[in-house]
Amino acid sequence: MTSSTTSSPRWDARLWGTLIVLCGALFLDGLDISMVGVALPSIRDDLGLSTEQLQWIVSGYVLGYGGLLLLGGRAADLLGRRRVFLAAIGVFAVASLLGGIASDPTVLVLTRFVKGVSAAFTVPAGLSIITTTFAEGPERNRALSIYTAVGASGFSLGLVFGGLLTLLGWRWTFLVPAPIALALLVAGARLIQRDRVDPAARRHFDLGGAVSVTAAMLILVRTVVRAPDVGWATGQTLGGFALAALLLAAFVAIERRVAHPLVRLGIFRSSTLVRANIGAFALTGCYFGFQFVVTLYLQTLLGWSALEMALALLPAGLLVAFGSPQIGRLATRIGTQWLVVVAFAAFAAGYTLFLRLDASSSYLGLVLPTVLLLGLGFATGFPALNIQATAGVANAEQGLASGLVNTSLQVGGALVLAVVSAIVSSHAGAGLSDALDGFRTAVAVVAGLSLVALLVALSGVVAREPALEAADA
Repeated sequence: MTSSTTSSPRWDARLWGTLIVLCGALFLDGLDISMVGVALPSIRDDLGLSTEQLQWIVSGYVLGYGGLLLLGGRAADLLGRRRVFLAAIGVFAVASLLGGIASDPTVLVLTRFVKGVSAAFTVPAGLSIITTTFAEGPERNRALSIYTAVGASGFSLGLVFGGLLTLLGWRWTFLVPAPIALALLVAGARLIQRDRVDPAARRHFDLGGAVSVTAAMLILVRTVVRAPDVGWATGQTLGGFALAALLLAAFVAIERRVAHPLVRLGIFRSSTLVRANIGAFALTGCYFGFQFVVTLYLQTLLGWSALEMALALLPAGLLVAFGSPQIGRLATRIGTQWLVVVAFAAFAAGYTLFLRLDASSSYLGLVLPTVLLLGLGFATGFPALNIQATAGVANAEQGLASGLVNTSLQVGGALVLAVVSAIVSSHAGAGLSDALDGFRTAVAVVAGLSLVALLVALSGVVAREPALEAADA
């Protein structure tokens, strides 16, 4: 299927079917992350986990996801986007089933890691299928706005489904994604057309670059998520950061020398792409960190049930579900940069409002205003950043661009979650006042990062963006 398919404003049934399958995979990814997030208190109580151990239920997924995204994106370009997508969604289904029946915490975390690895191949492959199927401009903007709206809805509505399933038992939040992934696999095999792969490209695969960057990302993410347990200033943490830096330096050196690099460094000459990746880092970093705090605050401190919390956050999901599909038209009319500015202004305001939390906060006074602002931020920011990150990139590098933006999304989530978890853990068990101080400090970090991202977005409003260097330059 090529971009020429979209020359007509009307999409045929197969094109719609392909888009639905790809949207379903992204929805499932967001749904899985959010559902497990809601179930964390139940998992902790059932398995007797500490707050630090509980973090690994989330971080194990992020480790696999963030560590292999660049490799997953490039594998889609070289091995075939359809082939990589279908294989990865099959692995996701198996890992979901195994996670649902696991009783040992280590096995549970391992299945989360495997699911993260599979998503590292599924998401960039799916996004690059869209960007190589729909012509750049209004058609691609429309497709991406629908795609990212569904993905963001997965994050938001996963809170509701997670709350409902947790009433039956936390294991259902692991088991339910399995049949959904299987259905997507069957539908994808029938609907997604085979893409042409140049056999010569496989012979030029940059093995040295792949090994060095994958090892660097795995070590970096692992060091970040381990730091709250072992200490940020310990030799283990500092050594991990140093090793990751050395591997990244080796990766850059390799990419400068090889004829067919895994990551063409010239792609970073686009300031739009760089800003989009910074925005993606901040968007999920803040969201993951805030979700961790609000889950513990509402369920542990205020005594809300998982379902009550999920319903309280539902307005954000509705805003995303109904608002995001309209973003493609706005992006075509006014550009994506203003949409990103609006998104981070809403995020910064929402997180700042939540700093007023106390032991008797009301839903209407505290939670609802924050939820509405975060819903507005997601509805505008998530589609706009994905459009920005792949605009102007040649078809041969769409998997690379998709891998880059999704790496930013996941590394941001891992880093900020680790910082937030460390802050909350340092105040745990010391009394109500100290617990509230820990929550406020964690939310302040999230609000501060949103303000930084807002300033970066504002810088793009007045920037003059040069044309992106051609892929073969």
